[in-house]
Amino acid sequence: MRTVLIVEDDLVNARVFSKILSKRGGLNVKHTENVEEVMEIAHAGEADVILMDVSLSRSVYQGKAVDGIKITQMLKADPQTANLPIILVTAHAMAGDKETFLEQSGADGYISKPVVDHQEFVDQISALLPKEE
Repeated sequence: MRTVLIVEDDLVNARVFSKILSKRGGLNVKHTENVEEVMEIAHAGEADVILMDVSLSRSVYQGKAVDGIKITQMLKADPQTANLPIILVTAHAMAGDKETFLEQSGADGYISKPVVDHQEFVDQISALLPKEE
């Protein structure tokens, strides 16, 4: 079963995403906002795709405050995790934000909150899952 790692500091959002992905998408879901856990899960190959909240208010890594953009940059810069698909999820959906965030982070996709069309949400994530052999 494919696993989606949700990196989100809002538990309500995490629960909603989790329910949509498991019920409608048939996907296994993990959730954390702990950056070290994100790195461990990514390095261990325990996630097939990551949903990354852009503005993580409480996330710290190696003593420094980090947001979803920074975490994505770190994962994309590491040869071991560079090919792991990452989709940014954000409520900051002003004109131009999508392009700026994707360019800054190197992420593979972008979804704005709130998620209204549940099937489209599942489809966007499924499209980035590596094909099962």
